[in-house]
Amino acid sequence: MLEQMFKLKENGTDVRTEVIAGITTFMTMAYIIFVNPGILSAAGVPFSGAMVATALAAGLITIVMGLATNYPFALASGMGLNAFVAFGLVKGMGLTWQTAMGMVFLEGVVITLLVLTNFREAVMNAIPITLKRAIGVGIGLFIAFIGLQSAKFVVASPATLVQLGSFHKPETLVAAVGLVITAFLVARRVKGGILLGILITTVIALFAGVTKLPTGAWVSAKLDTSTIMALDVRSALNIGLWTTIFALMITDFFDTMGTVIAIGGEAGFLDKEGRLPRLKNVLLVDSMAAVLGGVFGASSVTTYIESAAGVGEGGRTGLTAVVTGILFLLAVFLAPVAGIVPAAATAPALIIVGFLMMTVVKDIRFDEYDEAIPAFLILLGIPLTYNISYGIGLGFVSYVVIKALRGKFDEIHPLMWIVALAFAVNFFFQGR
Repeated sequence: MLEQMFKLKENGTDVRTEVIAGITTFMTMAYIIFVNPGILSAAGVPFSGAMVATALAAGLITIVMGLATNYPFALASGMGLNAFVAFGLVKGMGLTWQTAMGMVFLEGVVITLLVLTNFREAVMNAIPITLKRAIGVGIGLFIAFIGLQSAKFVVASPATLVQLGSFHKPETLVAAVGLVITAFLVARRVKGGILLGILITTVIALFAGVTKLPTGAWVSAKLDTSTIMALDVRSALNIGLWTTIFALMITDFFDTMGTVIAIGGEAGFLDKEGRLPRLKNVLLVDSMAAVLGGVFGASSVTTYIESAAGVGEGGRTGLTAVVTGILFLLAVFLAPVAGIVPAAATAPALIIVGFLMMTVVKDIRFDEYDEAIPAFLILLGIPLTYNISYGIGLGFVSYVVIKALRGKFDEIHPLMWIVALAFAVNFFFQGR
């Protein structure tokens, strides 16, 4: 049944590989079950309700993604998007969190309409292959940077923004040992090496006191569903909020685009022109995820870059996503168990996954400056702005400007003009 449903042999995989990949993806994403409520609770969203909503929304839509597209893409509440909701909309603009969720719902509806009219797919297909490769590499650097931060190898500095962390701290030492172990396993091509690295590092973290087994009940018997259907769409329709909804939509729109291109390239799904088969199905599910995030009160749900961890373990079909989704649904009841895995254990996996995604850099033609410079800005922009969408925007705007100044108007797809203008407008409003 699984063979017929997911075409495992055709995709060069098997049930065992897909299950391991699904578990790996979940373990690298499980932090969102606790981090998302922590961020949203700062805006007044009930913590326990946000936790249930986060796990439920991620589990349901990830299963739908696997079944509807047969790709190993997992989804959850977007980091950055949740902070925008909590600190930008609620704390910054004084909106209620219910109104903010209404805005998330509306931007999801708009993006869904763009998918149904084929506009979103057309934009993705209009991106030059050089920029698509740069997006994949840039996201690889972003993932690795997140891993370095989670491991505390890199910490904040008031003088230089970032600096080397202290290796006298237990969590940093555990992450360092975990990185060596995971790198060794991957270098030896051990099946399930990334997942094995996470598990071994978690055990080490338990002995080092970096994490601990949960106390009390391991299973949640009563679920808080107070955030589900609590959104306020009527207040969100206020005309004064339209530009903010546009900014939210731009971020969501291109975050997903970058993630799909990056993971699709790493998994070998893209054709010679860098296009993903069945792209419309992927984009439709992703846009529905944003709608679901607003309805559930979990902030905008989007395709996750951590899906690359499962791809790194050999996940190639929707079975990987289904396994990840089932684990998210179980986490609604077993959240304390999911909390055992510390950031120090998942950080090495993210660093190694970032390395795997970086290998595409060799295919970028750096001798063609009018495309190489925009590609370079994407490589730098994504990790250094800590935002996939902004990094893509820097590359797109510079691509159109440089090509136009060189008189190569015929090489600029009409949609690239529209997208570059949209980013320029968004950057202007972001800077106000």
